Amino acid sequence: MKIAIGSDHGGYPLKELIYQHLLKKEIEVTDFGTHYEASTDYPDYAEKVSEAVAAQQYDFGILICGTGIGMSIAANKVKGIRCALVSDCFSARASKQHNNSNILALGSRVLGSGLALEIVDVWLEAEFEAGRHQRRIDKIKAMENRHRS
Repeated sequence: MKIAIGSDHGGYPLKELIYQHLLKKEIEVTDFGTHYEASTDYPDYAEKVSEAVAAQQYDFGILICGTGIGMSIAANKVKGIRCALVSDCFSARASKQHNNSNILALGSRVLGSGLALEIVDVWLEAEFEAGRHQRRIDKIKAMENRHRS
């Protein structure tokens, strides 16, 4: 499994924690930045991670900012991305099982570090259930194609 990870300055400390957590689990992970706590713009990192995931260079992506909202909005502008902003384990699991999310967005100012790591683990372990859910994903793809040139 290959993971792309990125954050802005608000998500930087949590990104570093998640990055080390993934390495300890022997998961291949690439850090797309930021590498500092100086002010940065979240769309820059959302775009880098999202484009890498959409190009299938990585299996999944994880994006972190203060609330996760900006990252999720920006990531979902990239064709083929299904970024889910979650703050609990149930939603993390369901976003993968039902929505086949390929990027997880987290809010560092919303989550404690222990819960954030648990959410990451649950999300990575969950698998897309397909079946009736695939029909809905196909509709999302068709909608995306109609609204994007």
